Amino acid sequence: MAQRYGTGHRILLTGGAGFVGSHLCDALLARGAEVVVVDNFLTGSRENIAHLADEPRFTLVEADVIDGLPVGGRFDAVLHFASPASPTDFEKLAFEVMKVNSAGTFHCLELAREQGARFVLASTSEAYGDPEVHPQPETYRGNVNPIGPRAVYDEAKRFAEAATAGYRRIHGVDTGIVRIFNTYGPRMRPDDGRAIPTFASQALAGAPITVHGTGGQTRSICYVSDLVDGIIAMLDSDEPGPVNLGSEHELTMRELAETIVELAGSRSTISFLPRPTDDPELRRPDLTRARELLGFAPSVGPAEGLGRTLEWFTAHTAEASASPA
Repeated sequence: MAQRYGTGHRILLTGGAGFVGSHLCDALLARGAEVVVVDNFLTGSRENIAHLADEPRFTLVEADVIDGLPVGGRFDAVLHFASPASPTDFEKLAFEVMKVNSAGTFHCLELAREQGARFVLASTSEAYGDPEVHPQPETYRGNVNPIGPRAVYDEAKRFAEAATAGYRRIHGVDTGIVRIFNTYGPRMRPDDGRAIPTFASQALAGAPITVHGTGGQTRSICYVSDLVDGIIAMLDSDEPGPVNLGSEHELTMRELAETIVELAGSRSTISFLPRPTDDPELRRPDLTRARELLGFAPSVGPAEGLGRTLEWFTAHTAEASASPA
């Protein structure tokens, strides 16, 4: 696919200090684009973007997109990636999650409409809920509990998709929606509650690996660089989506825990905890549309990606231990 955005283009990225957002920021800058990040650091980290402090094409605006976008100048694209996304956030930050995906989405869509910019929404595989169709194609409408504990995220993202589709249909905005499946890699929050950072932190500490339920539930894990390639391909396209982005490397949670223990050279054992309410049983994307429309082809396998991730967690833990209290 031909490059549509790069040198000479100015791109607004909300949530650019987050895990995925910071990697996306790096990739856009590597293309020669100017990037303006808006982040309130609710779940993002200054450390994730500290290496960009002296980059002249990078601007950080510390603000909450819920309240608006205090930015000026011309933008060629708006990428809305601001949102807490971890299960532990869904209770602690329930209303922030809903607001950033409703009011925040409208602020971003309005800016895109005013400027004739391409808009890309980071949606989620959680839009499918606990799916009754496997793997999940974009045509599947999902099995979501609208009053369950995960609904603050599931339904907020579904609302954001509806708003995005509405702006395309009613206002003619050039919009795209990506549904992101389980992604991992450096810069994940060690305490964010998701399986890979939890297992990695526990394995490196020699602590028991806490697996929910029997460990038979599955996730398909995608390394962050592959995901970013897919997001940029969506940005470069004129596709409206939704388009699934992720990996077809489907593992049970027990297999994932055992793989991390082995790669870490850890002596950790596995312990089992009750499963959270509405925890999906199966999760794997149908990537047919992503392959055909975007040329999406993930290339980093679990052993390689998990190895890189463990290296980062090892270094991150060492740095944290060396820092003065």
